[in-house]
Amino acid sequence: MQKYRKLPTMTGKQLLALLMKDGWISCGQKTHGVGLTKMVGHINLVTVIPANRPVVDFVLSAILGPQQTRIGKKGLLELVNKYGL
Repeated sequence: MQKYRKLPTMTGKQLLALLMKDGWISCGQKTHGVGLTKMVGHINLVTVIPANRPVVDFVLSAILGPQQTRIGKKGLLELVNKYGL
């Protein structure tokens, strides 16, 4: 498996699969994307992944940020290297 040094371009489906392997649970699908939820400590984190199109940089930054998944780009890179795309 290839080890990435920087984040590759990925689709919403690829990001969704990575997050689900990390323990996120689907909480429904709407026309704009798939909702995911995860309990971290006493906090229930929720995010929406646009599943039918590529994830652009500013959307990816928002998804990975402290208000949604709290993973960060470094954490996502670790998931990509652990599970692959």
